[in-house]
Amino acid sequence: MKTEKKLSLSMHEPVLAGNEWTYVKECLDTAWVSSVGKFVDRFEAELARRSGTKHAVAVVNGTSALDLCLRILGVKAGDEVLVPSLTFIATVNAAAYQSATPVFVDVEESTFGMDPDALEAFLASQTEQRGGVCVRKASGRRIAACVPVHALGYPVRIEPLLESCAKRGIPVLEDAAEALGSTYRGRPLGSFGSLGALSFNGNKILTTGGGGAVVTNDAELARRAKHLSTQAKSDGDAFWHDEVGFNYRLTNVAAALGCAQLEQLDGFMVRKREIANLYRKLLAGSPVKLAWEPEGARANCWLNTAIAPTPESAAKILAALRSRGVGARPLWAPAHRQPMFKDCPRASDMAVTDRLWRACVSLPSSANLSDEDVAAVAAIVLEP
Repeated sequence: MKTEKKLSLSMHEPVLAGNEWTYVKECLDTAWVSSVGKFVDRFEAELARRSGTKHAVAVVNGTSALDLCLRILGVKAGDEVLVPSLTFIATVNAAAYQSATPVFVDVEESTFGMDPDALEAFLASQTEQRGGVCVRKASGRRIAACVPVHALGYPVRIEPLLESCAKRGIPVLEDAAEALGSTYRGRPLGSFGSLGALSFNGNKILTTGGGGAVVTNDAELARRAKHLSTQAKSDGDAFWHDEVGFNYRLTNVAAALGCAQLEQLDGFMVRKREIANLYRKLLAGSPVKLAWEPEGARANCWLNTAIAPTPESAAKILAALRSRGVGARPLWAPAHRQPMFKDCPRASDMAVTDRLWRACVSLPSSANLSDEDVAAVAAIVLEP
């Protein structure tokens, strides 16, 4: 009887092969370990450059970045926020933090991101302008923001989406948590909307252990982000605070790690594209397809995801990978199916979201995978 070889491969682990030890040790040696220090300033400056924006504010995680962005955009209790359902739950939770109601918009199969055509159809038929404000007719509530997500690092078709929102006065927040390094028509993701939110969790293309950032070209929005993220402190060391703020600033130690990671980002992206292209080559001609970047875009190849022909085959692939020690996973369960959001309004029937959720399996994608690792994973994918 043939014994199947166990692989022990993670979904996406960090690669710490640069100046991480040196920079973190400097923080420890100098005792600059908290939320002030040269690495925070350096990290923010380099993030802004890599994001194609004028400003970046580093915070403790991507969820806090989303929370800050919606607050800064003026989303309030009773408002509604346009979001995709196919996303990590933090995107939708951030709307709930403002006591706003998410309105779910379906995604495109070609991008995994919010469908601009579905958005325009919804806005054209189910909203109207009242006193210069876009209001959903059925509820009478203001549409206060739109939050497209660049899922898995693949750019949404952002231009028509921006156009639909701009003509109705709806600000756009890009959830680019998974998309640092990705571009659309040569422009970095996170730089198109009024604000962008990034994440540096341990499984992202670069990590600060945890961490996130707000990026923007608007100096006043950046000032507000920094102000709110430092407890809205308004008067030096006198401890005066002019509004309710948050303890959201990234530490110098975490930023030191991030600076070292940013120095390696180009190399990570080169290797990750090689891995993605090898997956594509090995799966070519099979019923299983690899999700890929749309025309005019260049993805960071963060998390390679296989699209199976049926939900049943996806389940078999996932089970086979896990039985062999491969850290594969399904896509996020759609937010419109979660108990706390199941009764929220939907712009359409969410058919594409449900189909992708059931048909997709994300594969190991770490930048340190060998070609042999990729070939072994692809062989298991093709077994069921």
